[in-house]
Amino acid sequence: EILGPLQLSIPQFTTLSVLKRRPGLSNAQLARRALILPQSMIQVIAALEARELVERAPDPSHNRILQTRLTAAGLALVEQAEAATREFESGLIAAIDDEHDAARAIDAMQVWLETLRGDG
Repeated sequence: EILGPLQLSIPQFTTLSVLKRRPGLSNAQLARRALILPQSMIQVIAALEARELVERAPDPSHNRILQTRLTAAGLALVEQAEAATREFESGLIAAIDDEHDAARAIDAMQVWLETLRGDG
């Protein structure tokens, strides 16, 4: 497992990755981008907060909404996790012999990464 040694679940990794690119999102916004229920995102954020990987603060324009941001430790960990996933993806691509299949696999991974990052 790629994320296991970093003590990250897939929803936690997804959340950290999204926050790296879009800091300050609310719980509901993060849940939509991570493709999980808002109730599940509460648990994900709580676990990341307990590890001091994220911090939350009231939205200046709406005090009832909490914005979530990466801490320095969270940024370092997500960068480490992204490097590990890139290495894994490179290994998968190297195992593909046919150029056409490799191009299709790369395209599929790009869509997957964009979805995880909230870019798509």
